[in-house]
Amino acid sequence: MEFGLQNADYHQQPTITKLTHPACQLMKLSDRCAAIRLVLSDVDGVLTDGRLIYDNQGGEAKQFHIRDGQGIRLWQQSGGTFGIVTARSSAMVTRRAEELDITLVKQGVKNKLAEVQEIAIEFGCDLKEICYVGDDVLDWATIQSVGLGVAVADAVEEVRQSAKYVTSQPGGHGAIRELIELLLKNTNRWESTIHKYQA
Repeated sequence: MEFGLQNADYHQQPTITKLTHPACQLMKLSDRCAAIRLVLSDVDGVLTDGRLIYDNQGGEAKQFHIRDGQGIRLWQQSGGTFGIVTARSSAMVTRRAEELDITLVKQGVKNKLAEVQEIAIEFGCDLKEICYVGDDVLDWATIQSVGLGVAVADAVEEVRQSAKYVTSQPGGHGAIRELIELLLKNTNRWESTIHKYQA
């Protein structure tokens, strides 16, 4: 049995304009989006719904939403870079990253902000050019520090309150796809990115 992919149908389109933090008023969302070169994401609770599945042999399974994967590909096709920063280590994450051609993968990270600062140096970019997506207190400082800190809809309250943008979709259910559409549409890159898929 193969684990890992969840292909769920949506019954409604995500709302992509919800802002929750007063700091957002100091800078237009479109300006924040325009500055972003690098999108970094937690895994458990963001790319997945946070649940872990163990089998009788000790194996671990995670579910990833197929539309998040397509969203990541659209971001890559638009010229953006997508990376993973997660506190846990999992072969499932390695496999999913390989499927999506994600080469920036940091697992077993104890201090996410320090790791993101190192990534910024590695890529020669400022923290304001980074978008980070998280759901729990391990992501808190990073979400407060980057240019566009994003919390998924079911993130813990402290993280939601600190985020500059909160998705309408929960983790593992298209939150990343929603974010990618937000970034591309607010920088007038959506139509050109999806044009090749039209008849």
